[in-house]
Amino acid sequence: MAVKSIALLGSTGSIGESTLDVIRQHPDRYRVSVLAAGNNVEQLLRQAQEFRPDVVAIHQQHLAAAVAEGLAGSGIPVLAGAEGVSEAATWPAAQTVVSAIVGAAGLMPTLAAIRAGKEIALANKECLVMAGALFMQEIHCHATRLIPVDSEHNAIFQVLHNGQRDAAPLHPAHQVEQLLLTASGGPFRGWQRQALAKVTPEMALAHPSWRMGRKITIDSATMMNKGLEVIEAFYLFAVAAERIQVVIHPQSIVHSMVRYQDGSLLAQMGVPDMRTPIAVALAWPERIATTVPALDLAQLGSLHFYPPPAANDFPCLALAYQVLRQGGAAPCILNAANEVAVENFLAGRIGFLAIAALIDGVLTRMSPSGSSVTMEELFVLDQEARRLAGEWVALQ
Repeated sequence: MAVKSIALLGSTGSIGESTLDVIRQHPDRYRVSVLAAGNNVEQLLRQAQEFRPDVVAIHQQHLAAAVAEGLAGSGIPVLAGAEGVSEAATWPAAQTVVSAIVGAAGLMPTLAAIRAGKEIALANKECLVMAGALFMQEIHCHATRLIPVDSEHNAIFQVLHNGQRDAAPLHPAHQVEQLLLTASGGPFRGWQRQALAKVTPEMALAHPSWRMGRKITIDSATMMNKGLEVIEAFYLFAVAAERIQVVIHPQSIVHSMVRYQDGSLLAQMGVPDMRTPIAVALAWPERIATTVPALDLAQLGSLHFYPPPAANDFPCLALAYQVLRQGGAAPCILNAANEVAVENFLAGRIGFLAIAALIDGVLTRMSPSGSSVTMEELFVLDQEARRLAGEWVALQ
């Protein structure tokens, strides 16, 4: 069996660590040719010493000297800055690129990988939220394979394409009546605005089901994470927005479902562990072993599902549907404003309820239309949205 070479973008994050754990279990199937990180030098060095990649990259330019010093004598070259990460994403030896950089910074290296003909295991939401139509055009144009790593979209992918060796999430989901994205509800399920006004970053970071990075954990608490996933599903599976439904499922056992026209409702289930969708993305259409515990239905006993929370209490989900209906640059603007809002909430500069208020304020000021935009225009609008979001924070 030929060994597949992996480029891991975002190697020091939670998805990156889980990916390395899957690879660690299958040294006969995979090798790491590229490790790219944002700013965690110590962790990147530990990974490089264990996996001995062809090259490493660090996004923060000023940290490159520290990485090079830590790898002195290893023969492993160090690339730096946004350009260095994009160069690493196109490394000739890499066959599959795991795109796990958090935020807008992941878009350009992932596009570079697509244009270089790499297979993409996509764990970066912003690629589709910022530039969904343009991003999927690139996938089609370069005829490369894209498999989503987000547990919900990976679940839908498995349902739609199970048993199809050449499957990719690029084709319209024919005969699909509805996609049902499950959501844990986060740590504040059932809370109302009066209680949510008192939420602190520490409270919001205590997710009941999943171990994730700080930004995505806050997005889960606000329900913005599920809103972003609705946008992703729209572009990945070519299903109309009104056919994408969110269902609260606190146990996080059913990762998502597909309802077909004949009334069948098919689900993908498993314990909440990102190593499962990562293994699916790396090995598809084969299945490989992981150390994820088996799901014991008899011990579980029952599963519970609830409608999504009221928009008055958790407006971020409604904002995501709003920008999806608007189209054009609206999702990009929402994403940029949300990144700034979450950063300022974590820093203690704004309250929990101000996250949605900030996003709504930026959308109102920019009034995005549904007209098509170029990739260059999206980056300009992204920066403008961040500037306006910063102004909003400064006025508080």
